[in-house]
Amino acid sequence: MFADDGAHLSLLRLLLTDGTSATFLFRLSHLCSRGFLSPLGLIFQILNKWFNGCVIGVKAQFGKGLVIMHPVGVVINSKVVTGERVVIESGVVIGDEKGLSPTIGNDVFIGTGAKIIGGVTIGDNVKIGANAVVVKDIPSNCTALGIPAKPKQ
Repeated sequence: MFADDGAHLSLLRLLLTDGTSATFLFRLSHLCSRGFLSPLGLIFQILNKWFNGCVIGVKAQFGKGLVIMHPVGVVINSKVVTGERVVIESGVVIGDEKGLSPTIGNDVFIGTGAKIIGGVTIGDNVKIGANAVVVKDIPSNCTALGIPAKPKQ
C-alpha cells in the first residue's frame, strides 16, 4: 500500500511501522486463539495494546489486505467480521451493542475517529468519513458521513 504512492521504503522500515506491527500482532493473536495456544494469543493482544495503543479482539475476523494506518485508539470487538482490503485509521471503534456486532464488506475505508456500533452491515466499496457514527446499515458504493451517518452517493 505504501509503495503505491511512490514512496521509497526499506523492508525494515515497513515492518517497523506501527500499523504493520499492530496488524501482525493481531494476526498472531488470532492464529493462537484458534487452538490450544489461547493464552499466547492473549499475550500478543496485550503486547498490541502496550506497543500500539489498540485493542482488537482475538476472535475478530478480517479478510486479506487489512491495513491499520495509525492504530492508536483503535478498539474492535471480537465478533466483528470483515471482508478484504479494509483500511482503518486512528481512533476507530467497531463495537458490539446488545450482543450484535458489525459486518463489513470488501474495499472499505474507515476514517479517523469513526464509530460503527451494533449489528449493522456495511456494503462493499464504502468510505466512512472521519468521526461518523454508523448505527444503521450502509449500502455498497457510497460514502457515509455525519452523526448518525447517512449514505451519500
